Amino acid sequence: MGAVSRETTGGGAPEPPPAAVEYFGARLPAAERYVALLAGPGTERGLLGPREVPRLWDRHLLNCAVIQEAMPHGATVVDVGSGSGLPGVVLAVVRPDLAITLVEPLLRRSVFLSEVVAELRLPNVQVVRCRAEELHGKVVADVVTARAVAPLDRLARWTLPLLRSGGLLVALKGSTVRDELAETADSLRALGAVSWRVIEYGAGVVDPPSLAVVVGVGDQPRRRRDDGLSTRRRR
Repeated sequence: MGAVSRETTGGGAPEPPPAAVEYFGARLPAAERYVALLAGPGTERGLLGPREVPRLWDRHLLNCAVIQEAMPHGATVVDVGSGSGLPGVVLAVVRPDLAITLVEPLLRRSVFLSEVVAELRLPNVQVVRCRAEELHGKVVADVVTARAVAPLDRLARWTLPLLRSGGLLVALKGSTVRDELAETADSLRALGAVSWRVIEYGAGVVDPPSLAVVVGVGDQPRRRRDDGLSTRRRR
């Protein structure tokens, strides 16, 4: 499939605010191109509501970009339920050292993601069309990310088996995240989590700061032996 043509995405994209110019730095042109793709074909294909277009920078790109603070240098990252690429594509733009797999089961979304990756020339990203559960026993990662995918207990069942020992689930959540986490603690422990907390990211960059549940996993003997398959090689 080819990249999305520039002619189809030129109009309607909002200008980057000063915070985005400063935060993305030399990577700003790629971020601007992504915003144009979201505002154009992303909206036309129903991946993003038209009312979200004016808020793309603050509510979406910066909201996602700031969680890069949780990512170790050179980490392998699996973005589950990637949708239109939030947060996975944003992380790939702002952190080219990360090896990112975008996991999306729906065809129209995975096609859009492949077009975005080609258009932005992101060599550190691959798109896999499947459900997260289909990767259990096949992929291990340092970090799994998700944004507005599912309630935390269900999300943990899908994502924690994808993490290597010491790995992190970083799940962007809304204002009720602390109540959700309190209700899910027992389930997280049963799934092999050894730590869980809510962390605010991006103070001074995005207002309000982004809220994420960060769950750490330890050794889990019931999981398969790590066969060394990296997310970067998984197709």
